[in-house]
Amino acid sequence: MASTEMSLQEKAVKAVELLEEAYPDAVCSLDHNREKPYELLMSTRLSAQCTDARVNIVTKELFSRFQSIDDFADGDLAEIERIVRPCGFYKMKARDLKNMAVMLRDAYHYQLPDTIEELTKLPGVGRKTANLIVGDIFGKPSVVCDTHCIRITNLLGLSTGKDPLKVEMQLRKILPLDRSGAFCHRLVMHGRAVCIANRPRCEECVLNVCCDHYTASR
Repeated sequence: MASTEMSLQEKAVKAVELLEEAYPDAVCSLDHNREKPYELLMSTRLSAQCTDARVNIVTKELFSRFQSIDDFADGDLAEIERIVRPCGFYKMKARDLKNMAVMLRDAYHYQLPDTIEELTKLPGVGRKTANLIVGDIFGKPSVVCDTHCIRITNLLGLSTGKDPLKVEMQLRKILPLDRSGAFCHRLVMHGRAVCIANRPRCEECVLNVCCDHYTASR
């Protein structure tokens, strides 16, 4: 059991290193003001079942119109709905943004929580979003299990199954956690550029040297 786990850890480190070489700049593709970390939280909520590119277009107007937590908390819900409508599921998302702001103001005194446990108490915030915030904003170990992360780590043989929480827990055991957040960002970049869903370009993939799917398909 120990040797199998060690081989998984070695493979995980290899994947991390290869993606670091391929994508030296690993940043979240969602635009936000670093002095207003709640913007990243809200952008991530809007990105559910919507492209980051569209979210960035929407938030340009949204964050111009609502410039503070108070603006969102006291703002007109109908106006928030109008602005975020292109992101889909706009009524639910708009309500979550407003209620999120109310809770940040009243329960957290304008401070973004820095733990997954506290972040997931906010409306519309699940573990994926909470991991992104603790990693990108607070620099803590994080594993953002989005569709790219789950799909590619399954192909590599680093994880099994589609349940985000189970995959996150599997990866936390084998990834170097001081590099795991950036690794997840790189998986998104790699999933969009090379390891594309349903049509991966395996021969061009830097990860094919440590990929179970590639080895099995040869």
